[in-house]
Amino acid sequence: MPTTHVLETPEVDLAYDVYGPLPSADGRPPLLLVGQPMDAGGFATLASLLPDRTVVTYDPRGLGRSTRKDGRLDHTPESQAEDLHALVEALGAGPVDLFGSSGGAVTGLALVTAYPGDVLALVAHEPPLIPVLPDAEAAERARAAVRDAYEASGMGAGMATFIAMTSWQGEYTDEYFARPAPDPASFGLPSEDDGTRDDPLLSDRSWAVSGYRPDAAALAAAPTRVVVAVGEESAGTFTGRTSLATAALLGQEATVFPSHHGGFLGGEHGYAGQPEAFAARLRAVLDGAG
Repeated sequence: MPTTHVLETPEVDLAYDVYGPLPSADGRPPLLLVGQPMDAGGFATLASLLPDRTVVTYDPRGLGRSTRKDGRLDHTPESQAEDLHALVEALGAGPVDLFGSSGGAVTGLALVTAYPGDVLALVAHEPPLIPVLPDAEAAERARAAVRDAYEASGMGAGMATFIAMTSWQGEYTDEYFARPAPDPASFGLPSEDDGTRDDPLLSDRSWAVSGYRPDAAALAAAPTRVVVAVGEESAGTFTGRTSLATAALLGQEATVFPSHHGGFLGGEHGYAGQPEAFAARLRAVLDGAG
């Protein structure tokens, strides 16, 4: 079981969990597992499959157990990078390895850009970066449709539109926008509106995450080894395409991982992946063998 801690900063009280000793028993750097908008709970299975590493998970500011004090509701890669920098310093174990998935991959890229000495190796798994796409304007329109459906009809409609967007194959064409609004019931989602409008995934509160454009020059100049990863089942989808485009921007080919966007998730999640195979692949990539 991990030990849970709270790092108090002027803007947020950050909750984080440590699996294993600090400093690590074998002198290897801690491995941070970072998500967005997912909190630390989504990494429980993956952390358990990496017993040879000291693993650290955390809840991003304003999510899960981490309480904001900055009076804001939006989520930005830059502010989250500041939080991770503070966490790396608090761990006191030198530079870390970092696996970031989805918005967490964007946070990792922002951290390496701002604090290149904090991270030895970054595995950025399926960063959902709209600006790197050739059809970025259309992708922004598709993203706005998710927000609009959520604002108009609530979580079920918003999530159904999000699933339709992220599962669409290829660029967002006139055919995509001509389709009727998806039925939440077809995805097993509720049609009733619970009245809330604060979901970080479906609202526009996290648009700065998907709207982030990596600084390729800064990342190239950093001492960090940056690996852009993509799930083998994500080919042609939104995050599959953003992963390939991000890798190309950084002058590399995306490294293929098992399963899908949530390939590290265990059976306690409805969207379970292949966590054992995923953990083995992550270990190999971090060791330079992948």
